Amino acid sequence: MTKKDSAPIIEDLHSLPNDWKWVQMIDIGAPEKNAIVDGPFGSNLKVSDYVEEGPVRVLTTKNLYGDYEKVRWITWEKFEELKRSEVKSNDILMAKIGSCGKTGIYPPNMPPAIIPANLMKITVHPEVNRKYVYYYYDSLQFQQHLRMITKATAMPAFGVTNFKRLPFPFAPQEQQKRIVAKIEELFSHIDAGIAALNKSKQLLKQYRQSVLKSAVTGELTKQWREENKDKLEPASELLKRVLKERDEECARKVAVWEAVLAEWKASGEQGKKPAKPQKYKSLENNFTGLAKLPAGWCWTKLGNLAVDVFDGPFGSNLKSSDYVGEGVRVIRLENIGSLEFKDEKVTYVTEEKYLLLKKHTVSSGDIIFSSFVADGTRVVVLPANVTKAINKADCFCVRAFGASSNEHYLANFLSTHSTYKRLENQVHGATRPRINTTQLKDLEVPICSAEEQLEIVRLIKDKFESISRLENYINLQLAKSERNKQSILASAFTGVL
Repeated sequence: MTKKDSAPIIEDLHSLPNDWKWVQMIDIGAPEKNAIVDGPFGSNLKVSDYVEEGPVRVLTTKNLYGDYEKVRWITWEKFEELKRSEVKSNDILMAKIGSCGKTGIYPPNMPPAIIPANLMKITVHPEVNRKYVYYYYDSLQFQQHLRMITKATAMPAFGVTNFKRLPFPFAPQEQQKRIVAKIEELFSHIDAGIAALNKSKQLLKQYRQSVLKSAVTGELTKQWREENKDKLEPASELLKRVLKERDEECARKVAVWEAVLAEWKASGEQGKKPAKPQKYKSLENNFTGLAKLPAGWCWTKLGNLAVDVFDGPFGSNLKSSDYVGEGVRVIRLENIGSLEFKDEKVTYVTEEKYLLLKKHTVSSGDIIFSSFVADGTRVVVLPANVTKAINKADCFCVRAFGASSNEHYLANFLSTHSTYKRLENQVHGATRPRINTTQLKDLEVPICSAEEQLEIVRLIKDKFESISRLENYINLQLAKSERNKQSILASAFTGVL
């Protein structure tokens, strides 16, 4: 192992045991051509080269997580053209673009495959234990070295030439085997704990859905309802109030329109005449196959409640080129979690652009609902810090007005699994299932008194806070487990283990 490829990139390295030595990555590659190599670039492998099925796999970064069945395929003829980037059983694979340093091992007894440009493969030298190398790649020390050669661009990447010059702590073969055995022994205990923690996280996720289901079926407030049954307004009476609230909201909008129209006429503008607000239309309440509700509850359509439902500006009305560094907020899919507002992704348009899209204004208290239902329902009530914004076309707004429809109650209902399944059934067969405002308005909603809606929201909040505390504890334990693993790897590759 003497294939030096110019000077090492990192010179300030920690000391090793006497019988160990620092070598370069190129030294641990097998004594064969293209032992360490990346995938073909540019036109060498195009989308048009892929075929329906077999015989040769083209691997992706997703395969590094262990599933080597979901792949693309090329012909034997194309494989022969790209054989420089061939992957064989037990080769180590690593992402070199994007998720830099993410690593996997191509399983034993697998047929040859090809890697694309964002991956590289390492065929390990016979004198080096493959798992010893694999575990080193997972160590914090290696990842820090890798970051030194990674270009911090929009899509992080590093080159194979620089990778080959990175340092590697080479231990005698017998020690390599003992180190791997010890790592796997210690990791097995940690992994068992991690599996238990992840199972607990999944159970908490299921419990959240269980709480929501019990809430919107009346089970959660069963005892409270019994204690207050003489004070509660039946849902049938509440729906009568809804009609009054809808009429009042329509009258308010007409009054605003009349003022705007008078200004428009006085200004002599030649632009489009302001449109008169439409009266709220009642949808047909044809309910079949729905669960029986408690006494005092009833089913109705979302569009029959005191709500406005609208989407954002479509097509060229709002493009990514309209986004600026500051101005009026744009609410995007990235901001919508499961009853959680994600504030990390912040996007703006200018005040001038906002004025053109003003009818799509959303603000604190509005319910924002994703039109895509492929990954489950994503819905959130906008927090107090969102005072003026517009929503994108793929983010519906459900705005409750009046006292009959509580926005948090409706958001909780919209995030239930049963709601997701009903909406998904309306758009089955689509590549990316997407609903429209008509389908959302037509969604059946279980409604109860305004007082019970408030109690449901309070109980859900209390239970979710308890769940969140447990989830935070689990996350702390998972982070501790990862730190323990890194501590083991650090001791392993300094000779202490």
